[in-house]
This record gives sequence, C-alpha cells and structure tokens, in this order.
Amino acid sequence: MTFAVILFAHGSKDPLWSRPIEAVAARVAALAPDLPVRCAYLENTAPDLATVVQELSGAGLRRIRILPLFLGVGRHARQDLPEMVRSQAALHPELQLELQPSVGEHPMLVDLLARIALSEGEAAPSIDRNS
Repeated sequence: MTFAVILFAHGSKDPLWSRPIEAVAARVAALAPDLPVRCAYLENTAPDLATVVQELSGAGLRRIRILPLFLGVGRHARQDLPEMVRSQAALHPELQLELQPSVGEHPMLVDLLARIALSEGEAAPSIDRNS
C-alpha cells in the first residue's frame, strides 16, 4: 500500500472509551489488509499524533491520511488538529500528510446515523425518568 491511515480521536481517561475507535481501525484493517492503520489521540489516551507519525515515517511510509473521528466540528477539528498536522509536516518534510474532513461532515455518516435512529434494531434500555 502506498499510504497509511491514522484515525484521530479526542481521547479519554476512561480505558474503555477507545474501544469504538479501535473497532474502526480493526474494520479498516479487515477491509484493506495491506493498509497500515493506526489510532492517535489528542489527549488522555496514547499514542498521540506525533508518536504515530514518527512510527509510520520510520517504517518508510511517505503518505499518511489523517481522518478525524469527530462528529462535531469544534475547535479541535478546526484549529488544534490542523496546527498539529502543520507541526508534523514541518518536522517531517519528506511526508505527505493529508488531513481529511471530520467524519461528522461526511454525508455517508449523516445518512447512516439517520438510518440507525429510524431502525427497529436492538435498542438501548429505556430510561426511567422518575428515578
């Protein structure tokens, strides 16, 4: 494969928080076994973006696609992450870093979330509002 993918997410102190992010990485790996895919996090969860970019660069990859797994497009997506990517690009001029739009902006995800909301599939337990 000529490029790698970094799935970038916020991070959390809760060790279970990253499971869905890792599940996406596992699904990407299943769909494209030759594609290097890694997770990186903004804070509270390792590894961070700089660590993963260094790892992939050290493995000889020269093109890295960064996909922000943010539903909302707040300050992290608009400012923090682009600044981090610019910083990594300055440290690694040999790399082509491609920052993708946040997944919350992708029409396919918007459609999928709407379909989940309308689905009759397995539902979460009802909330007792009197408790």
